[in-house]
Amino acid sequence: MWLREELLKSIWHAFTALDVDQRGKVSKSQLKVLSHNLCTVLKIPHDPMALEEHFRDDDEGPLSNHGYMPYLNTFLLDKVHEEFDILDLNKMCWTLCYKKNICTTQLLISNEDAFKVWCIFNFLSEDRYPLVIITEEIEYFLRKWMEAMGSGWSEEKFADYKLQLNAKRNCLTVWELIDLIGMGSFSTGMNRQTMSMGIGEVFQELILDVLKQGYMTKKGHKRKNWTERWFVLRPTSLSYYICEDLVERRGHVVLDRNCSVESLPDKEGKKCLFVIKCTDKSYEISASDKKKKQEWIQGIQHSFPTLLRLGLLSPHREARLKRQEIRQRQQAEMDDLEDRMKQLQTANENKQRELEAMRKKMEDDAVKSALEEERRNKTQMDLQDRYRLDLEREKMVRQQMEDQVAQKSSELMQYLQRVRELEDMYHRLEEALEDETQAKQDEEAMCKLQARLLEEETVKRAELEQLHLQQQKLLSQTEAEKRELEAEQLAKERDLQAAMQQLDGLEKERQGVREQYEMASKKLERAANKTKTWKNKVAKHEGLVRLIQPGHKGPQRMTNWGLASFTDAELEVRKKSWQERKNQGAQAQ
Repeated sequence: MWLREELLKSIWHAFTALDVDQRGKVSKSQLKVLSHNLCTVLKIPHDPMALEEHFRDDDEGPLSNHGYMPYLNTFLLDKVHEEFDILDLNKMCWTLCYKKNICTTQLLISNEDAFKVWCIFNFLSEDRYPLVIITEEIEYFLRKWMEAMGSGWSEEKFADYKLQLNAKRNCLTVWELIDLIGMGSFSTGMNRQTMSMGIGEVFQELILDVLKQGYMTKKGHKRKNWTERWFVLRPTSLSYYICEDLVERRGHVVLDRNCSVESLPDKEGKKCLFVIKCTDKSYEISASDKKKKQEWIQGIQHSFPTLLRLGLLSPHREARLKRQEIRQRQQAEMDDLEDRMKQLQTANENKQRELEAMRKKMEDDAVKSALEEERRNKTQMDLQDRYRLDLEREKMVRQQMEDQVAQKSSELMQYLQRVRELEDMYHRLEEALEDETQAKQDEEAMCKLQARLLEEETVKRAELEQLHLQQQKLLSQTEAEKRELEAEQLAKERDLQAAMQQLDGLEKERQGVREQYEMASKKLERAANKTKTWKNKVAKHEGLVRLIQPGHKGPQRMTNWGLASFTDAELEVRKKSWQERKNQGAQAQ
């Protein structure tokens, strides 16, 4: 099923071509014609009143494309099915727009090739309007085109072009892309035919979803003859044509969940055979070699049924979506990086302002400190004299206090030593009590553990005794079955020996019968030879080879030898002679 975004891209080109003033406005009469043509190509019923009803509030003047888009979605695209041909839609939209934008006579590619490039642009362009193709997709298309033409890819040339493109806006419109291909900037040394073949191959791969194509031999369903056909594999079907121009299609195989492909052994003088089994019929096909056969089998197996089972799109659409997702992730990462850079820059500016404020504050504090230092020096000089006298008095008082403190300190040390000894004794008593309590708890846990182990041992012993009895019973049953099997084996061996003896007897009887048959054949051959000799003799003596002579005028007599030319008496004599010879021959045999 074609995605709605792909259909809207082609329709957007047609709508833009009708927008002569480039204001995003198209008259209602033009929209009616465009809608009617779209309904015809998309094979959906056209409702002329729907457009009037949709734009009933804007009867006169141009209409906005924002108003036409809901009409497209509601009255056209929601009714689209898979029966229409996407190429017909693209060709209609291409016919409306290309004459106003390019002139293919000045390019190295034909109008048909420009149309294919236009379709490829719609497939690879971004899902935003106005439609453009970005640098990554341009490189993807050019790489595939160069590979199709059999030319090498030049990284340096594209790097230079990429710099030029980045200097502008880092993307191209469809008409700029057609000019880039048609001017031969990346196809130096290639003729028009090679360029056209390369564009056609990329068009078939990306737009027509051609997974694989090539000549193979197919067995007919009616006459059972083998005919060479050009096969084209797509994600949903396998078609075969008379030749590679794809003009006359001879068959179409729909690949669904009911289809399967299997390899076949060589037969009827054909090698590298495989069969495609569908619901109503099967197709036997012969590839040119084993490698091509394996490639076709794998291609069919990984086509539409596998994609449908995995819930995927066609391979190229899936790859395009993955590239878009990668670009979106990269763009999101770049945006996130820019946000973080902005945040860091803002924080840096705030820090700079804070540092500037701190510097000014420090300068003010330095001035204040200098003034305060001068006042402090004056005050200090005054205080030093008074302090000198106070120090002398304090020195005498401190000496007295030190003597008292030394006495009190010695008394305090003795008291603290006694307190530490009492605390150590208290801690040892607490540890002894804790050890005794822990020992009692460990003793109780060991008793419980021993009781539980005894119970488990009793249960295990009962289970082992039960298992032993079962094993004894099974061993006795196994011995009995073994004896029965040995008895049956001996009986079968005796039957086999009797059968072999009967077979030898039958072989001897068959040999005797064959010898008797050979003897009877020889006797029959000798009898046939004697019979032949006897017939020759009879013919010779009875006058069958004798010349016919005139007879008497009376009525002629019919005999076993024909018309009689002798009398009845002669006939009787000859008859008796013949009967005697016959009897003698029978006795001799």
